[in-house]
Amino acid sequence: MDDWVKNLRNKIGHDTVILPHAVTIVIDGKHVLVEERSDDGYIDFPGGTLDLGETIEECAIRELKEETGIIADSLELFKIYTGELTKYTYVNGDDMYGVDVVYLVRKFHGELKPQKDEVNKLEFVKLDDIKGKLSPRNKQIIKDLKAIL
Repeated sequence: MDDWVKNLRNKIGHDTVILPHAVTIVIDGKHVLVEERSDDGYIDFPGGTLDLGETIEECAIRELKEETGIIADSLELFKIYTGELTKYTYVNGDDMYGVDVVYLVRKFHGELKPQKDEVNKLEFVKLDDIKGKLSPRNKQIIKDLKAIL
């Protein structure tokens, strides 16, 4: 959790907040990169919360590298998700709605290496083969991706 989010949580507890997030969909042919989160076991796409003073593009690139070892050579804005699709309660009880800016990453380099404290597993899979627990947002992302891939 980012320092500014920790400071905010220390002041407001578990109350609902709105948080800006960058999310990356790494595409390799007909496969996309998914991760299994270590905190709740959900299947997710790499991403995270915007740091103070950071652009949303910088956040997308940073979070992708931190969580996967992959470095994006370019970002392509895909969609922005808000509202009930982005409502989430963390394992510790923190409640939030996201403003989730999703980017496609078609050109990248680096070596897959899961972030130890956040990611159990990384794998490239076909959209139809994504299995496991999915948030409402990620179910919608998959549906939207199928329309363009």
